[in-house]
Amino acid sequence: MTNLINLADRSCDQWIQMGSEGMKTPIRAKTVNYEVTVVGGGMAGICAAVAAARNGAKVLLVQDRSVLGGNASSEIRVIVHGVTKLKSGLPERETGILEEILLLNRFCNEQHSFTVWDHVLYDFVTREENLTLMLNTQAVRSFTEDNKIKSILLWQMSTESLITVNADIFIDCSGDGLMAATAGALYRTGREGQDEFGEKYAPKEPDGWQMGATILLSSRDMGKKMDYKAPPFAIPFDAESTHPDRRIIPFVEGFWWVEVGSKDDIIGTAETDMHRLMGYAYGVWDHVKNSGLYPEADNFALDWVGSLPGRRESRRFIGDYILSEPDQLNLKQFDDAVAFGGWPLDEHNPGGIENLAEPPSFWHEHFDEVYQIPFRSLYSRNIENLLFAGRNISQTHVALSSSRVMGTCAVQGQAVGTAAALCIKHQVLPRAITQDYMLELQEQLLRDDAYIPQRYAQDSANFAATADRISASSTASGDVKNLVDGMSRDERGEVHHWKSDGLNASVTFEWDKPVAISAIEVKCDTNVKKNIMMLKNTRETEAYTTKIPVELLKSLNAELLINGQWQLLAEIEDNQRRLIKFNFEQTQVSGFRLNLLETYGCPDIKLFEVRCYA
Repeated sequence: MTNLINLADRSCDQWIQMGSEGMKTPIRAKTVNYEVTVVGGGMAGICAAVAAARNGAKVLLVQDRSVLGGNASSEIRVIVHGVTKLKSGLPERETGILEEILLLNRFCNEQHSFTVWDHVLYDFVTREENLTLMLNTQAVRSFTEDNKIKSILLWQMSTESLITVNADIFIDCSGDGLMAATAGALYRTGREGQDEFGEKYAPKEPDGWQMGATILLSSRDMGKKMDYKAPPFAIPFDAESTHPDRRIIPFVEGFWWVEVGSKDDIIGTAETDMHRLMGYAYGVWDHVKNSGLYPEADNFALDWVGSLPGRRESRRFIGDYILSEPDQLNLKQFDDAVAFGGWPLDEHNPGGIENLAEPPSFWHEHFDEVYQIPFRSLYSRNIENLLFAGRNISQTHVALSSSRVMGTCAVQGQAVGTAAALCIKHQVLPRAITQDYMLELQEQLLRDDAYIPQRYAQDSANFAATADRISASSTASGDVKNLVDGMSRDERGEVHHWKSDGLNASVTFEWDKPVAISAIEVKCDTNVKKNIMMLKNTRETEAYTTKIPVELLKSLNAELLINGQWQLLAEIEDNQRRLIKFNFEQTQVSGFRLNLLETYGCPDIKLFEVRCYA
């Protein structure tokens, strides 16, 4: 600890500042206090920090880069996949905080710019009143006492500052997990053998292999022939020896299989791996341009090449439960389910591009439907105030091959952020949430528009379900009473929506005796069967749209029935969210009415849930 503290000792500075008297000494060490600290500003960390802040905790979000997004940022440019490749060919898209972000990007970044996307994320995070963001800052050390993290040390590169952070709950969403590792949290790396968890896709014997990192590139049609000469550091691509699954076309978005894995310390060799990846990336592009096999690339030139590899795997921390392949394939139902996944079991070959004879990905198995992720896999077994979300959660290597995609990491983030806020509220540690507050955690996640497969909401504080009459001005499909059935999407072939016959429809809730309410919450349709994440090469398909979802409710108003008279409560003309909230001073009402006026293009209006609260 002494050596680290000395980083802040600037007494040796020979600083002569014009206009001041004598020598100056910069003071760049400080201590700050928060209730929840989230380390890692990728999609999991963003969702964790926002969830904790919205649920009342004072939150610090620490990110070691100058931009948010992690693998999804403009520095790396990986697509935010989630449950996008079920056997049906359609997604089962994530809602909640992640969907809010993706919808905001649709409204603010129609041009699909990755650098603008960085600032969409910045905008989204900095809107939260309870959240402080530190960029260019790395957590370099944790200090524990009685199996709890008491404080962490941060190094902020841009200000040459050493910052001590005290907090009650810490969440590691950094992927590599340096904060959690230096706290002494148990973790493992490599591949489990088949016998440990009964995994048919695991190797027979355990080994140290981890999926590798990738450097991506993109190219642009320049409208004329573009010559290319490879730089000296390029490593020639041996096309004759490569497996046919290592496809060159399409080449515009780069090659995810330009990957270097490791069977030992993938973090310790990150810098040398980066140099090798740069060589391989430019070597593959040299093959595209100069082999004579791809005349369609003649007019293309490199438009962007990453310098920061996107990592798939390193530490996996051990929680009270280790998620495994059979849990996913058998769709195991967990009492403590808080998140879900459904990307295929997608294990990459151990050597990456240095093992050309094998396919780059084994694509073991696609899912018919989504699987659950338990809360016990999202906190540390031995460090009592440590949670995690992302690729570093408690799971096997094979399970990771599915759950590592960022959409799945993001819903884990919302779960742990919400749990952290509950820990602060009840003054307990994460394990106690499993034991004593799991229903409260699950209900809050469902209220906040997270999805837990096959888990119906049963929030006793929701007055909407107690209405004596629920009616709609018209119905094209579903039943208006579905709005209080506890399921906020159509699931497993069952209808859980109400849809109007045309626009300018209304839904009314009435009570025989007045009730006191102060909030009305509505979940409208955004078509979770279509993906809305940003792609490098945009397209309109059955499973993907580049547009704002036409089903999204654009304008509506709410009225309250007070002393027999309908009174306008509020109007929204440019809604951008699936979860729409009206908050107001508590009022005695005999009913409320939602007047649903316009969508972003759909001729009918669909709702999935209506709630109201005191």
